[in-house]
Amino acid sequence: MRVCKMDVVDQIRALIVQRVYGPGDRLGEVELADRLGVSRTPVREALQRLAADGLVEIVPRRGARVVELTTDELEHVFELRARVEGMAARRAADSITEDELDHLEALAEQIALFALPGPSQDLDAVYELNARFHQGLAVATRSSTVAATIDGLFHTVAVLRTLSGFDEAAVRRSVAHHLEIVAALRARDGAWAESVMRSHLLNARASVLGPRTTTPAPDRSHTIP
Repeated sequence: MRVCKMDVVDQIRALIVQRVYGPGDRLGEVELADRLGVSRTPVREALQRLAADGLVEIVPRRGARVVELTTDELEHVFELRARVEGMAARRAADSITEDELDHLEALAEQIALFALPGPSQDLDAVYELNARFHQGLAVATRSSTVAATIDGLFHTVAVLRTLSGFDEAAVRRSVAHHLEIVAALRARDGAWAESVMRSHLLNARASVLGPRTTTPAPDRSHTIP
């Protein structure tokens, strides 16, 4: 049976995002080939593709491993996501269909059901639903380049399972953002949609990385004019 390269990419990506392999873990070609029931060739090609997407690091003579992002690298990823997905939300406001809006709204409502503290909370379900929400909005831009860029940035951060760092207030803000993004898109208001998406991602950045550091202004009290 011929193996689809993208199927292997998606399967390995899922193993990483679901934390079967965590940051820094080695991704052995033989082990993955046995797990997925394929030969080493599609595994090797898939790892190269995931390395290009920023999810895997290929170390000479040591093989592949899941990336470990530094704080500075995470800052850059969140900033890129805020800019790119904000722009995507603005663009989608003009091109999204009613069926796509209904789908995003259903996802946002399910996220609210499973994300908030209580007996229904299921963060594993939220990770999956959140991915589908962001990917669905990306598709609605009608730009394959934008969708591919968002997909790569999303999965780079998704490996961290960022919701584990959210306090209850941040979770509630995130849930409200999803619903408000849908409302902005229904209103065909690109500026509103972009603003909320940027707030949504900056909320995530603050929850994962904490307060931004600032450099104190120099003391000029004794400077001679």
